[in-house]
Amino acid sequence: MQDDNKISDDELNLIIQRCKKATKGPWISYVEGRDHTSGSNFILTGTECNRGKNIELIGGTIDDPEFIAHARQDIPKLINEIKRLKKIIIKNKQ
Repeated sequence: MQDDNKISDDELNLIIQRCKKATKGPWISYVEGRDHTSGSNFILTGTECNRGKNIELIGGTIDDPEFIAHARQDIPKLINEIKRLKKIIIKNKQ
């Protein structure tokens, strides 16, 4: 029986592929009334010389765009940590 909390190599590879296909980071959340005073909440993607299209957000909470924007930076870090830990587990099983 497979533990539903474990991430298989196939699942990890799918997550990596989604990350690679997404607009390059960093992503930064801009919330109406907090970060600017006109327009809607949006996520700015990329850097000055390599900007992507803004991601416009409708609905949700103020915390939702923060989560989405930070995911672009957080997920690659988490992937690297998962890979590192899997290597340690494999090494310790030998």
